Order: sequence, then C-alpha cells, then structure tokens
Amino acid sequence: MSVLFPKWTNVLPTVFAVGALGGAVAAIGGFWYYATPKFWRVGYMPTQPGGGFNHQLHVGKLGMDCRYCHTKVEKSYEANIPNVSTCYGCHSDGKLSKLTEDPVHKEKTEFIRTAYAQDASIPWRRVHKVPDYVHNFPHHVHINAGISCYSCHGRIDTMPVVFHAESLSMSWCLDCHRAPEDKVIPKDKITNLAWVQNELKERKAGKAMSVEAQQVLDALQKAPPENCGACHY
Repeated sequence: MSVLFPKWTNVLPTVFAVGALGGAVAAIGGFWYYATPKFWRVGYMPTQPGGGFNHQLHVGKLGMDCRYCHTKVEKSYEANIPNVSTCYGCHSDGKLSKLTEDPVHKEKTEFIRTAYAQDASIPWRRVHKVPDYVHNFPHHVHINAGISCYSCHGRIDTMPVVFHAESLSMSWCLDCHRAPEDKVIPKDKITNLAWVQNELKERKAGKAMSVEAQQVLDALQKAPPENCGACHY
C-alpha cells in the first residue's frame, strides 16, 4: 500500500515545536533586554537650546554649586530648573567679560538674552522623568538623608550636555533602599561629586564608612521603604 507522506515528515511536528519554543524564548529575551530602562534610558541625551547647559564648564571648571541653579532641591520634590533671569544674571550684555565677548560664545548664548527680553521661558527638554504611575522623586528627602546627586545623575559636573547616567528602574531604586549604607555620605559633601565618586569606589573596595556618614545613617529613623505605596499611586 502506498504511503501518502514520506517518513521524514514525521519529524516536522518536533521541528515546528522546537522552532516555536526558540522563537518565543528569543522574543521574550529580546523584550526583556531592549524594553528595559537600562537599555533605552541610559545614555538618553535630548537636543537642548543653545546646545545645552554645559555642566562641565559651569560646575567642573567654574565651580558653581548645584544649588545655585537648583535652588529648591533641599526643600522640594523637584530639582527645579532655574528661570531665565538666573541665567541672564551672568549672561547679560552688561556682564559679559572676555569669555562673553567671544563672538562664538555670544552667539551660542544669545537665546538667553532673547528669552529674557521677551519675558519667555527657555524651552529646556527634560532628561530625567519617572513614569506617570510613580510619585515624583522626592529630591529633598534623599538630599537630607545624605544621598548625593552623584548616585542618581553620575558625574554630571563632567558633562558638556546632560545625559541619563542611570536606569532609574524599580529594581535600581530598591537596590539602594535595601542597602542605603552603600550610598549615604556626609551632608556637606552632597554636591562634591568627585569626592563622592572616589568615596563610594573606596567603600566597594572595602573601606569603612566615615564617622560622619555613619552618623547620617544612624540618624535615619527607619530603613527606606520598600512597600509599593511608598513610590506608586
């Protein structure tokens, strides 16, 4: 009696099943990697007016403290963006020195004087933002608990243009909440990012926490919260 299908076709269901399983694993693995904040948020660097606020120049070279512009960071949830009058205070025509007399620099910062003259805001593009289903990140709580700008924003004092240095994912936040002793530093060092970077590297290498940092940690009334309601609506 003739056979309708040759014998080798018996392996087709197995091949299809293995292929489907492999495809499902690849799809899940690809989504797991490419759809995470660690992949699509780290390195995010939007185009900014005038090429962006140069933290490397203003903070790294000129020594401006973070709180000169982010004036409410110790008292508010938000690390506020300065209004145009703050920028104009240094970049007005009357205050321009040798640096600002340079035609290239003057042209690059002209958008500040234009915005000031028009009583308009500078349309900075936001770099760091938590999802809408998460409470706003309470900057004042973390700053007053001894967590430096460095822990979330990296060496922002070396960035010509600000970019996303950390994923800010839920697991990343929980890692810090579960081991705050790895991040807490003396409050007077909060904005000294070079010092903080070196200190935290030395701790990873086995250096004991400083007495000042230990005092800050001991002053915390309880461990940082890990319950869902602490961060989510």
